[in-house]
Amino acid sequence: MFVGLNELLGVSVERPEEGKLTLLCATKTDADFLTHHFLSFYLKAGCKVCFVALVQSFSHYSIVAQKLGISLPAAKERGQLVFLEGLKSSCDVLFSEEDQSAGPNPFQFISSGDGSNLKVLYEFVWTALSPAAGGDSWKCPVLIVDNLSVLLSLGLRLVDVLDFLHYCRGTVISQLKGNIVVMVHSSDDSEDEENELLAAALRHQSHRILWAEGLATGFCRDIHGQLTITQRSLWEKRAERDLEHIFQYKIQDKNVTFFARGMSAAVL
Repeated sequence: MFVGLNELLGVSVERPEEGKLTLLCATKTDADFLTHHFLSFYLKAGCKVCFVALVQSFSHYSIVAQKLGISLPAAKERGQLVFLEGLKSSCDVLFSEEDQSAGPNPFQFISSGDGSNLKVLYEFVWTALSPAAGGDSWKCPVLIVDNLSVLLSLGLRLVDVLDFLHYCRGTVISQLKGNIVVMVHSSDDSEDEENELLAAALRHQSHRILWAEGLATGFCRDIHGQLTITQRSLWEKRAERDLEHIFQYKIQDKNVTFFARGMSAAVL
């Protein structure tokens, strides 16, 4: 995890928040560092994590997590991390290699051509995060999806993706008092209308939004992008204004440095 980002968000591994939906947005930049941060943060905080990886493999996340001081294989072995590798599951469905003894494939919606089988993916999340019969030693459960936009690319309807998230919110946030972190890619000039509607719907539902954007001036060696952090007001207190803060950042090998706009050492 990145300590600087924790400070900006006002969170700590000792007392992780509960009942929050965090939206990660990326516009014309690679914002994967945000996904890596929340994965390592919640594992270090002692939370039970279900990670639905739609973009990258387990080995990719494991290599990055190792740099951040987290062993994903060890987390899986002790039952703290349930990792669904979407790339592998998709291939199993497409090439009919799924293991029937292991139960239905959470990605079988690919072969159905509609969202009817997203119920299986939801049940996978529920099984992964529901408390064990003897009780869990973990803190609040967490669902992380590395790029929800991919489900639209796989042919699902927008309404089916939103229904899936609705049921996950009801279970993880309302029932289990846990957290959800989802990533989407969004751009004002995008021609993908459904994806932009998905991003807009998620912005409306989220408690917190982290929006990473590429610099309007293009590539810069010392400033890699801009991050807007929006803390939404409580739904029952909509008269209060959302709190928004804008920072710029530089990605390093094992860390990300954040600073106010125009305050980079390269500029001063």
